[in-house]
Amino acid sequence: MARTGTRQQPLVTIATALVLASAACSRGEPSADEAPAPEPTAGEPDMSASVRRAPFGATPEGEAVEMFTLTNANGVEVRAITYGGTIISLRTPDRDGAMGDIVLGFETLDGYLAGTPYFGAVIGRYGNRIAGGRFELDGEAYELANNDGPNHLHGGSVGFDKVVWAGQPFGNADGVGVVFRYTSADGEEGYPGTLSVQVAYTLTDSDELVVDYLATTDRATHVNLTQHSYFNLAGGGAILDHELTIAASAYTPVTATLIPTGEVAPVEGTPFDFRAATAIGARIDSPDAQLRYGRGYDHNFVLDRSGDGLELAARVMEPTTGRTLEIHTTEPGLQFYSGNFLDGTLTGKGGQTYGHRTGFCLETQHYPDSPNQPSFPSTILRPGEEYRTRTVFAFGVQR
Repeated sequence: MARTGTRQQPLVTIATALVLASAACSRGEPSADEAPAPEPTAGEPDMSASVRRAPFGATPEGEAVEMFTLTNANGVEVRAITYGGTIISLRTPDRDGAMGDIVLGFETLDGYLAGTPYFGAVIGRYGNRIAGGRFELDGEAYELANNDGPNHLHGGSVGFDKVVWAGQPFGNADGVGVVFRYTSADGEEGYPGTLSVQVAYTLTDSDELVVDYLATTDRATHVNLTQHSYFNLAGGGAILDHELTIAASAYTPVTATLIPTGEVAPVEGTPFDFRAATAIGARIDSPDAQLRYGRGYDHNFVLDRSGDGLELAARVMEPTTGRTLEIHTTEPGLQFYSGNFLDGTLTGKGGQTYGHRTGFCLETQHYPDSPNQPSFPSTILRPGEEYRTRTVFAFGVQR
């Protein structure tokens, strides 16, 4: 099992982080074709915000894993590790000002190495499912691992969630953060092309976590990156009373193996209509074939968009604590997963048992199985192009 450690290295304030952002990260200097870290922007940074860097154990192969703790001026805190680019803790205040951790996860690296349902991880090379683990691109057929029954899920057997990324802190007028970098080799998990990936987490003093994705390739490939945190705004217990709004008039129905049928169906008159705030549990056990296939919600919503910029995707409010979560994204889709396969076999932070529907995911994305669905927005990335998307998680309270 991996070694774990709690020794913290010295505090990194924004002023220090601005220097560190140009320094070599733990796995070497970025190559010439690697995307740069976010640049310092104009304006005066808040010197009370900080980044801490600490060891977080090592993989069985001996790769060191680091933890980065981002803290803003309001005390909101995000902890992320280089294993999978994983967010392991996210602390926000409730309506009384009490801080609480609102994401599922583990206290040590061992929990993540033992296998999890993608708690907090960066997902790639392709988030969500690809039917039959295969696709054709430019006349050539590609075979992928079928790691979800007859289908390929979340990048395969060793997706981006199961590799060690290079981590580098930064700070600018927008906030403090960490940028994770990983190079996926040509043929890795069956995908064509060498893919250079960068994911940056920025914590702002507006209590926003900004996630920026950037990727380039030397050969045509498919890319669909997302962030797979499981949220529970109450800090524990079932999530069925959370009130959810999704800015989507349509969704993509699925087959029994959760592959889209190709139809884009209206949500009106179905249990998938979250255009007005509705408790997650209000209709989750309705006698609906789609809910039966997913054992609850595990579906892609077609977001109502008017342009290419950031637009509202979802809002969640937890009534007992008043905590709220708003998600804005540049992506066309949102996967809502209601934690249907959590079964109480995993014990996480603070000894919590993660039982049925104790966490939910809102994964911004392109649609599942887009490589085999020509009517869906394309996920093809070609040499000379840049894959760039942004998702903003905004935290607040409702009094």
